[in-house]
Amino acid sequence: MNNSILVDTNILIYAIDADSQFNERAVRLLSDSSLKLFTTSKNISEFLVVLTRNTEINLSSSECLEILNGLLSDIVILYPTPMSMNVFQELVRQYNPRGLWIHDVEIASIGIAHGISAIAINNVADFKRIEELEIIEI
Repeated sequence: MNNSILVDTNILIYAIDADSQFNERAVRLLSDSSLKLFTTSKNISEFLVVLTRNTEINLSSSECLEILNGLLSDIVILYPTPMSMNVFQELVRQYNPRGLWIHDVEIASIGIAHGISAIAINNVADFKRIEELEIIEI
């Protein structure tokens, strides 16, 4: 396994959800000091969307940001670049994504443009068609 890993949104969510069956695995991954962890600005937005739309937990956006900042202490945030836009367009042409899958292709393109070739996820279906990324399932 490559030690530079792109962390998908669901890993961040599971890491704070003590009731999730995936919590322990997500926390273990995020705590592994042998890994270089990355996420994208798009994942940050998705994380905040998931938390703020959940009426059961009823957290403010500010509270969600505090939780997020705690998670990000050892994770580098990657941002879109002109190179990632080129990669995104190449992946769109190659895979012809539709609907929500376009979000995942954008996340993949940002990671790939930054030299990341592996992604930690729980929902393999989201990224399994993107051959440029090794899937690390928790």
